[in-house]
Amino acid sequence: MGKTFAEKVLGMKAGKDVVPGEIIVAKADRLMSHDNTSEISKTFKSIGVSKMADPDKLVIILDHCVPAATEKYAANHKIVREFVKEQGIKNFFDIHYGICHQVFAEQGFALPGKLILGSDSHTTMYGALGAFSAGVGRTEMAALYATGELWLKVPQSFKIVVNGKFPKGVSTKDLVLHIIGTIGADGALYKSVEFTGETISDMSISDRMILANMAAEMGAKNGYIAPDEKTREFLKDRAREEYTEIFPDEDAHYEEVMHIDVSKLEPTLAKPHTVDNMAVIGELKGIKIHQALLGTCTNGRLEDFEAAASILKGKKIHPEVRMLVFPASKEIMLKAMKLGYLETLAEAGAVLMNPGCGPCLGAHEGILAADEICISTANRNFKGRMGNKDAMVYLASPETAAASALKGEIADPREVM
Repeated sequence: MGKTFAEKVLGMKAGKDVVPGEIIVAKADRLMSHDNTSEISKTFKSIGVSKMADPDKLVIILDHCVPAATEKYAANHKIVREFVKEQGIKNFFDIHYGICHQVFAEQGFALPGKLILGSDSHTTMYGALGAFSAGVGRTEMAALYATGELWLKVPQSFKIVVNGKFPKGVSTKDLVLHIIGTIGADGALYKSVEFTGETISDMSISDRMILANMAAEMGAKNGYIAPDEKTREFLKDRAREEYTEIFPDEDAHYEEVMHIDVSKLEPTLAKPHTVDNMAVIGELKGIKIHQALLGTCTNGRLEDFEAAASILKGKKIHPEVRMLVFPASKEIMLKAMKLGYLETLAEAGAVLMNPGCGPCLGAHEGILAADEICISTANRNFKGRMGNKDAMVYLASPETAAASALKGEIADPREVM
């Protein structure tokens, strides 16, 4: 019997043949933390270790509340900067770079076949480039700072086979919301999810990142897409080191296999207050919105701005809607400027914000008031997620978010494209 991707890569890191359910100890190739480094560093020091095992493996990116919105956040950032100097951490990206997951990939740290552990649940995104990447807790990350290794359970594997061509007005975000709504928020709990099929092969790296990012929202330990020529082209001038591509065997065993034909999909949303509370556009059209969020680590890339700009070009956002635009990184922001996407969005009435997480976690820059409704391209819509437990968040694609901002209510992008 062949091996899945997870069984192969974790077996390599453990130095032995492994099976699902087995507990292994593995050394991580890369570590990632962000603003929460301040708390992790305190736990690290409480262990009684003064020096990190390998500071060169750690990548720190400030992104959750940048620039600092409160005295507390400013103090936390100061702690992080002091820790960076104290430990001699070379891979530090301060407030002007963007969201950790996008910056980590752009800077060439996310590579095929690598074991990457990060203190953020959406660390799964690097699987879009063929890595085994998983989120861990702050205490676990402190232990990784100290030792460089961690125990992991080898997950069962779940294969999702996607074929067909997307209809007009339907995109990868609709697909992933459909998957999560179908299998549930725990449908892939602690599983290694492998996305494959003709549709996946046709996808850009940006679209693959959406799937791997939101693997976390179906409970997955990691999401994986096999590297190909598009992966190699993305990494050509970025990769920080040599890498080995790892592929599942054709006769590998999967606990479950799911088949999806995207040609049958409609614009899909997640209703408050869970990501698996799925609905198609026809069920929600006409619901008044107050805010639209375009951005985050899920949909803050160039193609997302292109899609929204194509809908809003020459038009005006509804006067009762605040549309906030957050590029996922400085690199994306500069490209979107040169291509005119940001100009188009600004002329339509959108508010252009700095690269970062913004209101996604409810820390600053666009927190909702009680009873307000936001349509968001983010990955979570939990109660209180955007800073107010009495507000409501609907998750949607960039196309649906732009169409809704235009109409002042949840709208079908197919009707305005």
